[in-house]
Amino acid sequence: MAKHRSKRYQKAAALVQPGKNYPLADAIGTVKQFPVPKFNPTVTLSFRLGVDPRKSDQMVRGSVSLPHGTGRNVRVAVFAQGAAAEAAKAAGAEHVGYEDLIKRVLDGFTDFDSAIATPDAMTEVRKIARVLGPRGLMPNPKTGTVTDDTAKAVKEVKAGRVDYKLDKNGNISGSIGKLDFSAEQLTENARAFIDSVVRAKPASAKGNYVQAVTLAASMLPGVPLEAAVHAKAGA
Repeated sequence: MAKHRSKRYQKAAALVQPGKNYPLADAIGTVKQFPVPKFNPTVTLSFRLGVDPRKSDQMVRGSVSLPHGTGRNVRVAVFAQGAAAEAAKAAGAEHVGYEDLIKRVLDGFTDFDSAIATPDAMTEVRKIARVLGPRGLMPNPKTGTVTDDTAKAVKEVKAGRVDYKLDKNGNISGSIGKLDFSAEQLTENARAFIDSVVRAKPASAKGNYVQAVTLAASMLPGVPLEAAVHAKAGA
């Protein structure tokens, strides 16, 4: 049975030309013309990559600091003790702790959007990897979320750093802001995200690396981007 789409979605879809791949500026302009819901939609970029997610040497993950932030309040949990814990609290982390916080997570607490840990805390934090991992919350040195400088990490995450990781289907997606951002802000955030994913190309990846990129807003249709937007991500 075909999925029923709302009238708002159908009106938005009518603005997207079938079979067309849009330049980035045109895609953003099109999305900003969509009839919007009562809330302020999140705008995302989704990538289909030409890598094999089953191979560890083709894993793609990284982080990018968006020039204009994500437009949302990022709730941060920090696993740390002593001075590093105090620094994290002073920087604005919502949840700071060590064994007590790990126990809360084991009991089902995941009311946060990003997790940071000091290197010496990671031995214990790995015990909750089965909880954090599937939610994309596991601290990792490659994304700057395993660090002794907890204050800097908290500030970067809250300022608009987006962590991304390849899923089991070979896709990556992440927020580049809210629909009420200016077209210029969305464009600069999008280019920063695209450039970061391109730079994260594994050395073992062959052929066309970035196969497709789609721009979308919450509960609204996606707009495919033209190949020129990510041409340098090719073979």
